[in-house]
Amino acid sequence: MFIESNQNGLIYMRSDIIGAKHAFTTRFGGVSGGEFATLNLAGTRGDDTEAVRENYRRVCALFGVGENDACVTNQVHKADVRVVTAADKHVCLAPTPYEADGIVTAEKNLPIFCFTADCVPVLLWDAKGRAIGAVHCGWRSSVGDILCHALTAMTGLGANVADIRAAIGPSIGACCFETDDDVPDAITAWLGGGNTAGLFARRADGKTMVDLRLANARRLHQLGVPIKNIDLSDECTFCSHDKYWSHRYTKGSRGSQAAVIML
Repeated sequence: MFIESNQNGLIYMRSDIIGAKHAFTTRFGGVSGGEFATLNLAGTRGDDTEAVRENYRRVCALFGVGENDACVTNQVHKADVRVVTAADKHVCLAPTPYEADGIVTAEKNLPIFCFTADCVPVLLWDAKGRAIGAVHCGWRSSVGDILCHALTAMTGLGANVADIRAAIGPSIGACCFETDDDVPDAITAWLGGGNTAGLFARRADGKTMVDLRLANARRLHQLGVPIKNIDLSDECTFCSHDKYWSHRYTKGSRGSQAAVIML
């Protein structure tokens, strides 16, 4: 179950299936103004740099660290996953020196971030405290099997897939994710041609509505994560564009929210 939390005015969502400190941020609790109001974590979309830095400071404060003491992703809608350590701590708003839509770590007290504005954020936690992951699952990275790569990286750090818990956060829902045939075709191939019941709704105009959250949950289960260990948000970022950043709703004039986790 996803639960809304409020710390000093910063509103975020968390899942009761994840035992590590974590947050799925919303638009609320920052200092940005105008179309970026208020908790924008995108530093390259035209917002005031000092406002974004303060927004990071507030999110990092949830985890008891400074804004320069976390690891972030440079997302390019591919399926690369990077193992990060304290050596990868990111100076806030500096260029990220690698491309990876997912990052995992076994280090304590090191928050890891991924960013969304409709795509599916997935936080992974090994219940025995051996590894965590933050994964950006757009449809391209999803069908590139980024979750498989993330689980492989976590098991390489000592995790057991059967012990992993997954929180699949707010994203564009099946109610609003309208696609052409390339998306459902790619998802069907990715899932092996089966287990697609309930993922697609074909419309009379030839478009298809896609449940990308559920597709990622199905893939996690295929990979060995027990169903009882998977929690899905029921919030659609497009429908709830007043609470979350939605690229499709704003036609690209938006900020970004983050999914963050720390051992």
